Amino acid sequence: MNRLDIHKTYKLYLGGKFPRTESGRYYPVHDSSGNLLANMCLASRKDFRNAVVLARKAQPAWKRVTALNKGQILYRIAEMLEARKAQFITELSAHGLSQQSAKKEVEAAIDSLVYYAGWSDKYQQLFSTVNPVSSSHFNFSVVEPVGVVAIKAPETPGLLGLVSMLAPAVVGGNTVIILASEQQPLTAISFAEVLHSSDVPGGVVNILTGKEQELISHMATHMDVNALVYCGSDKTVRQSISELSSDNLKRTIFYNQDHWDKAQGESPYIIEATQELKTTWHPTKAS
Repeated sequence: MNRLDIHKTYKLYLGGKFPRTESGRYYPVHDSSGNLLANMCLASRKDFRNAVVLARKAQPAWKRVTALNKGQILYRIAEMLEARKAQFITELSAHGLSQQSAKKEVEAAIDSLVYYAGWSDKYQQLFSTVNPVSSSHFNFSVVEPVGVVAIKAPETPGLLGLVSMLAPAVVGGNTVIILASEQQPLTAISFAEVLHSSDVPGGVVNILTGKEQELISHMATHMDVNALVYCGSDKTVRQSISELSSDNLKRTIFYNQDHWDKAQGESPYIIEATQELKTTWHPTKAS
């Protein structure tokens, strides 16, 4: 007897939980042959606002977590992703990648997490400094997280692009709201399940699925978002983001690259992009 396939409805990941979109909307995801794979939540502006509230609430505690512990948590994410590698290869293959390409992408995502875990207790030394001054003071500049970071992940690669943007922001002490690839969204919420079992506190990472054109302007204008990372080459969208963000002095960071598995896809300077310098003067005894 023939039976109907049970297609999964992938939910959002907000505050360490998996709610459906408040709008009740979804969109179908098909494989390369046009067969229905799953239903994906179509996040609304209210979903994004809720995510910002959760990210802001989680940020002070996450900022205080030691560099050692942040590195351990990122490494734990890599361990859990390694354990579920076969699932992610299958999901990427459903989006049209060959088995070899899918395996390469999953392994590159795992390696990227390990890479940023290693930088967790090192980037501060690279970007902080003792400044020379002509008075009887010590002058220190140290990096601190900007706070809440909204990210539009690359459309491709679906998994590696998401990890390449999420990991450096989080290891730097920020909390994030990331809008996953609309074309290749399956691995995004599966990755949220990995995060959920990897000691990541609720609210540190919030993952939305949906349409860029519905949410990107709201990401740029929201007054409680400190930085916006946009991965895309559309010059009109970039100009709009810059103009909208200028009204609230939001930091904007743009990436336009297709090869996230190459050397330029991993860098401590991607961590530094969502950091700000804090300079402190401290008097010293005059000689």
